[in-house]
Parts: sequence; structure tokens; C-alpha cells
Amino acid sequence: MATASVEFPGFRPAALRFFKGLREHNDPVWFKPRKAVYEAEVLMPLRQLIVAVGAALEDSGLKLVGDPRRGIFRIYRDVRFSADKRLYKTHAGAVLTRSGMKRDPGLLYLHLEPGQSMVAAGFWHPEPLLLARLRRAIQDDPDGFLAMAGQFAASGHPIASDERLSRPPRGFEAAKGTPVEGYVCWKSFTARAPLSDAEMQSPALVGRILGFAQTAWPLLEWGWEAADAEAPPPLLIRAPMRPLPKPDF
Repeated sequence: MATASVEFPGFRPAALRFFKGLREHNDPVWFKPRKAVYEAEVLMPLRQLIVAVGAALEDSGLKLVGDPRRGIFRIYRDVRFSADKRLYKTHAGAVLTRSGMKRDPGLLYLHLEPGQSMVAAGFWHPEPLLLARLRRAIQDDPDGFLAMAGQFAASGHPIASDERLSRPPRGFEAAKGTPVEGYVCWKSFTARAPLSDAEMQSPALVGRILGFAQTAWPLLEWGWEAADAEAPPPLLIRAPMRPLPKPDF
């Protein structure tokens, strides 16, 4: 395993304490006087982390970019169309992608939250065209996908989806009754690994993330091959009537 060329000492306990406090007091009265704590203990170290992880990935030949300006999600929630009117996220999230931008398909996601931190990779609610291509890739090579899924399950990081259809969508009826029927109903293809509070505060964090990224790399390559295919899929899916869900990261 390559050694990261950028050091990251781990988050300090103050970062976790900040989010524990925000869970209990999710309002401007509590947050505004502590915004400097958020910037110093969460935002700045998170920027350092994605740069360090990006350097470690590059050293290992894994081409993902950690952009400290474009790769971090805002702490402010979009409450315009949500019944949950809490203004602030009680976690921090960042992504590394091929371009460094959040909307680039196929990502490595870093999540800081007391007791629920994690690293994840894959394709979360891809746009309809890419989702159709991913489903087509499964249907066209079921044995290859099942072999990959088996490897991920054996590693302890199974590929999963947070949402799925009840039956194969139009154009994928041939999958019905086959071992991949359930997979073509998925709306996401991701794998994850939990990270303890102690790991988030450790200098070994970058190496832990790198190890997971190496394990998850076949899933990203599989999806990118489908995404980069020049030929469009035979089925064009109409745009959904409602907006796709935004990640509440």
C-alpha cells in the first residue's frame, strides 16, 4: 500500500463534540456563535483530509480528485421542500470524483458524524440515462456482475441500494426470473465501510480510507465503463415527474 504524500493527523475531539451539540440545538442561536468552531474543527480538517486522500489515491494509481473547494457539502440544509425544517446537517460530507466536482458520476464519499462516520463508494441515484446504462450492463453480463457482487459481499462491503422498484422497468423484462432481476430494479449501486470515532481521530484514517477505495475500485470502474459508453442504451427513460432526491449529506 502506498503511503500518502500529504499528512492528516485525524479530526480533533472538538469536531465530534460540535456535532453532538448541534444535534441537541439545531438552531441559529446555538450555531452562529459556534460557526468559528465549525470552520476550525470540521471544515478546515475536512479540506485537509480530502487533499490527503486524493494524494494517497494518486500514489496508488487510483485517479480520483479531492478538491477542497468543490468537493465538500454545505452544512446548511435545503428546507424549501422538506417537512424537516432543521436548518443544519448534523454531519459533514465530502466526495472525491474523477473531476473533483460533486456531480461527477462515480464517487468516493467521506462522512463525519459521531458514532456514524463512514466511507462509501459507487453511484448514488444516478441520472436516468446512466441508470439505464448500469441496468443494461447488468442484464448484458449477469455473470460478471454477480461475480463482482459476490466479491464485495465476501469482503464485508456488499453492494446495496437504498431504493428499488418492485419489478424490472420497461425494457428490462428479460431479467425477470433471472438471478439479476432484483439488481436491475435498484436505483443506486454503492458499498460502504463504517468508521469509528477513534478511527476518525487517528492519523491512520487516510490509510483506512485508501484500503476501502482499493476494495471498492471494481465497482467504480464497472460504472464508469457504462457511463463512458458511446452508444446510447436502446431504451430512453422519460424524465421523472418529480425531482430526483438530493443527497442529505
